[in-house]
Amino acid sequence: MAPSKKKHAKSQARVIPGGFTVLSLQFSSGSVARHSLYVKEHRVRAERSSRRPLDRTLFVLSVPPYCTEGVVKDLFSQFGSVESVELRDHPGSFQESGPKLSRFFKPAEKQGFKVGYVVFQNSSSIPVVKSHPHDVPLVVCTEQRPVKTGIQKWIQQYTDTFIQPDKLQEVVDSFMKDYDECKEEEVERQRKEAEQQQEDEDGWVKVTRGHKGAKARPHSEAANQRTLQKEMRKKKRKELMNFYTWQHRNTQKEHIAELRKKFEEDKQRIALLRAQRKFRPY
Repeated sequence: MAPSKKKHAKSQARVIPGGFTVLSLQFSSGSVARHSLYVKEHRVRAERSSRRPLDRTLFVLSVPPYCTEGVVKDLFSQFGSVESVELRDHPGSFQESGPKLSRFFKPAEKQGFKVGYVVFQNSSSIPVVKSHPHDVPLVVCTEQRPVKTGIQKWIQQYTDTFIQPDKLQEVVDSFMKDYDECKEEEVERQRKEAEQQQEDEDGWVKVTRGHKGAKARPHSEAANQRTLQKEMRKKKRKELMNFYTWQHRNTQKEHIAELRKKFEEDKQRIALLRAQRKFRPY
């Protein structure tokens, strides 16, 4: 009788179309139900962020809501040292969206399945994850790492909504300090641009050599502002000159008469050119 191959098949990793490896996830050691995670090596050529190196980043699909970034980091730490974990609602490139906000000012996160990016410290951890047997589940909740669900999780979320005034004041002061520094840098930058684009009495602009590698900027914000102010002054002077209706009407008549005069002169010039045209075969 030939030996059974079932035992050998259970120790193999399960790969589905698309190059994803299926990892079995179990909430606790006594749970019967299992959940599947789909992992794949992150290789997006458009991704140029240093936060997701292509040779050390693992892309994870179908992360359940009860798995936080800390839980995901602990789950994948058995395959190697994890540098960082990022959970998002939808896959996409990493983008720095200004200053980092505190949790007090962030909108409520959507509850649902997420996608994750797990960055290992060594690239050798990626093949270890992809070769993990499908029949060996990853346990989420253990004695060393308890995970709250159900009413316990709701109670914890409700407790976290209470904010201590002193802690909130520290966060606000830190944010305002960073904001003031950014505003001071912006004012200083505008002042330097205004000095570089300052015009003298004859209308000349002083041009200075920028640092090496700087891109040429034909117009600065200060120069555009001065041009706009000049146009506004011209418009106001024109409005003052044509304050009365009869003045505006006379100006229009003079403009029409000047156009007619130029038209007649052009007609005479064209007739003269036609009269001077002669046939000269030799």
